[in-house]
Amino acid sequence: MPEQPGRPDGEAGASWQWDGEEDGGSEAPEDVVSGGAGEDGGPRLSRRRLLTGAGVLAAGGAVWAFSRAGGGADPAPPRPRPTRLAGPEPLWTYRGPEAMTPERLSDRPSRPVFLSRSGLQVLDPATGTPVRTLDFALPKTDWPSDVELSNGRVVIGGDRVYTASNGHVDSRHLTDPASEWSLPLPEELGTGITLFGCDGDLVYGRAMPRPYNGSDNLFAVRYRENVVTWARPSTGSERPLTPLTSVGGRVPFFDTSTAGTHLVLLETATGKRLWEMPVEVSLNWAVADAEHVYAPAGTAGLRALRLADGAPRWSVAPGPNEEWRLLPPVSDGTRVYVPRDDGVVTAYAAATGARLWVHRLPFRLDRRSRPLPAGPTLFVPGPAAAGVCALDAATGEERWTFRDSGPGVDVWSLSNDAQRLYAGHDDVLHALPLP
Repeated sequence: MPEQPGRPDGEAGASWQWDGEEDGGSEAPEDVVSGGAGEDGGPRLSRRRLLTGAGVLAAGGAVWAFSRAGGGADPAPPRPRPTRLAGPEPLWTYRGPEAMTPERLSDRPSRPVFLSRSGLQVLDPATGTPVRTLDFALPKTDWPSDVELSNGRVVIGGDRVYTASNGHVDSRHLTDPASEWSLPLPEELGTGITLFGCDGDLVYGRAMPRPYNGSDNLFAVRYRENVVTWARPSTGSERPLTPLTSVGGRVPFFDTSTAGTHLVLLETATGKRLWEMPVEVSLNWAVADAEHVYAPAGTAGLRALRLADGAPRWSVAPGPNEEWRLLPPVSDGTRVYVPRDDGVVTAYAAATGARLWVHRLPFRLDRRSRPLPAGPTLFVPGPAAAGVCALDAATGEERWTFRDSGPGVDVWSLSNDAQRLYAGHDDVLHALPLP
């Protein structure tokens, strides 16, 4: 564990404390919780600072007495700093102005960001300090339950975020304002635009022509050239699956046209339908890796379809007396990790479907609990009080569970870069060292 800046030698791994528990620690909490500047973990107090502080306290006391005399309410106490209860000590912790809404992001960011009603806070990966704030013209009512509304999602990919305005696709850079752009779509495509994902080179969306002629238009924008790569009318009720996964120049879609319900694979370069597979249930998810598309089989099973042509490769089905619901799996190319709503995670060999290990977590899971494979570790997020569980990706053995003392009601959200895991819930985001 690297030494925290500003901490004395030998205290780099010290546990966190509540505000005011440190010796002489009466300073108000900052948004970024980290070590102080002086040898005692906080700034040095000179005589001038002490005298100045005494004057401020006296002035503050007079204001308090005046407000009390006028019947004013007591000022709200400062929020306590979150305390690490278990697991590795965070490298830093950021506390946002309000609860985050990571469900409005189309995918996991590759650097620490904090999205809330107030906008997108872009944080420095090394320190957690905000470096830029992006504000979007997103709906503010019913936040975040309006996440599926037009313009209600923020598509993120690489170092860019994409939103839709009236007839435009807008691209904002996380750190470089000079490289931003707004692309007007051809008028015949329509102005009611919904973006639903990107794959690094292309941003995918849907446009509703006006007047509406009974068919939406699907399109893709290549962001490097800032041009529309292809556009075509939707053949039925094609919609993407969330989160959108694009591999090998292909991306799965779900089609509920009058001809039946199908899982469809699109060619990303042209928008052409490569193959389609009838499905017996309404699909809420489908996940792709370099070899397969994984989709539900019934209400609790899983089937792996060959990416090249949709041919079945292997499947998993529950036992006769088992009652659980399958959640969207994640794949690292070698193993497929399948979570269930009863808190069980099972790893299967991606090539054959052979079961490799099973691990029962001490908490239940739902669609918000999306595991994250990162190198040799599988991170599984639970409810706010349960924390984040780190499992050995090869064996399923638990390495650690990280929990904090911050109150909350949300499920943990996860993202990572090459060095850090970013784990957050409610109004707090931690940076943890990757194993």
